[in-house]
Amino acid sequence: MVRRWSKPEMWVPGGYLALVAAMMVWLEVAGRTGHDVGMGAIWPALATAPVSLLLLGSFGAAANAVGQDPAQAPIVEPSYGSQPPGPMPTAFPSVGDPLPSDWVPDTSVAGRPEVWDAFGFYIPILVGALINAAVIWALLRCWARWRNARPAA
Repeated sequence: MVRRWSKPEMWVPGGYLALVAAMMVWLEVAGRTGHDVGMGAIWPALATAPVSLLLLGSFGAAANAVGQDPAQAPIVEPSYGSQPPGPMPTAFPSVGDPLPSDWVPDTSVAGRPEVWDAFGFYIPILVGALINAAVIWALLRCWARWRNARPAA
């Protein structure tokens, strides 16, 4: 029985996809558990570049900016500095007044994040990873055919 595919043809693209998926799972778990991932979101995008960078423009927040006519862009008025300071207090606060450290923001009006919101980031990364894995597989397939077609010395 003749093997149709070599081991590198199967393991290298599969390992690449597993690496990209592991980075995305790490990013999601770290974000959901309250850890600051910072610039961690750039690693899956860089792992699938340049395909994912092109696709990121068609999904998510960047989709609205692609193809927008500059003449129809909203006009942003510049703001210089901040508001002038208010008058300094002349009396001590009473004991019953809340302290600044007791202030808690009202989150009852904030919208809950939707599960589907993250797909604006994950879809381009996954599509880019699949395209890159197919290209890696095709290159390894051509290399395996070239290696098997060489005459034995």
